[in-house]
Amino acid sequence: MALAGLELMGFFLGIFGMLGTLVATLLPYWATSAYIGPNIVTAVVNMKGLWMECVYQSTGAFQCETYNTMLGLTTDLQAARAMMVISSIFSVLACVVSTIGMQCTTCMNGSSAKSKVAGVGGSLFLLAGFMSLIPVSWKTHEVVQTFYSTLPASLKFEIGDCLYVGLASSLMSMLGGGLLSASFCDDSDRSGGTRHTYPYPDRTGMGRMPRGTPHSMPFHPVTLQKAANSVPANKNQTLNSHTSTSTHSTMPALDSRKSTAAGYDVTGYV
Repeated sequence: MALAGLELMGFFLGIFGMLGTLVATLLPYWATSAYIGPNIVTAVVNMKGLWMECVYQSTGAFQCETYNTMLGLTTDLQAARAMMVISSIFSVLACVVSTIGMQCTTCMNGSSAKSKVAGVGGSLFLLAGFMSLIPVSWKTHEVVQTFYSTLPASLKFEIGDCLYVGLASSLMSMLGGGLLSASFCDDSDRSGGTRHTYPYPDRTGMGRMPRGTPHSMPFHPVTLQKAANSVPANKNQTLNSHTSTSTHSTMPALDSRKSTAAGYDVTGYV
C-alpha cells in the first residue's frame, strides 16, 4: 500500500510538471521589459518567448509577432525550443507508461513486468524534468547577465513568469519521476527475497543435529521402515516363546496328576 501511495503521488506531480512545461513552452513570458532609469514609461510592455514577441499597450491592445525565420534565430533559442518540445513529449509518454504500470490500475495484472513499466514511466519523468531544466536555467542566466551589463536601459529585460513556471514544473517532474522509480526497488525485493521451503516443523523425531552437520543431509526412510517392521516380529517371537514355555511347564504337571489319579484308583479298588 505504501508503494501504491508513492506511485500516485509521483504520478500527480508528473502531471503537474507536464502541464507547467507545456505552459512555459507556449507562452511568451520568458523575458519582460525592465523599467529602470529613464525607461519608466509603463504604457508599453515588451515580452519575449520561444516562438513569438508580444507587445501589450496600456489601452488594452495585445499584439504578437511570431518568428518568421528559423535558421535566422540564435543558437541558444533554437536549442531551447528543441529541448522544451522534447521534454513535453517525454512527459506525455511518461503519463501513458505510468498509467499502465501503476498498482492502482488493472492493466497488466498478474504480470511480473508491471512494476518495471511503472519504473520506466518514472525514468521518463526524470528525463523530461532534466530536459526542461536546462533551457530554463540557461535563459535565466542570460537575462540576469544582460540586466547587469552596460546595455541601455531600454534593451534590458527581467525574468518572466514562464521561467518561474518552467523551473517549478521541471522540479516537480523530477520529483515525481523519482517517486515512480521506487517501483524498481519493489521488484528487486520480491525477486531477491527468501522463500520458506519448509513451513512446517520437523516431525521426523531426529532431534537436534550435531554442530557441523550440513542441513542438506539426506533422509533414509528405509531404516525407519525396517525398524518399524522388526517390532511386530520381535513381539511375535516373544509371545511364541512365552506360549511354548508355559506349555512345556504345564505338561509334566498334567502327566503327574494323571498317574496319581490312576494309581489311586487302582489302589483304591485293590
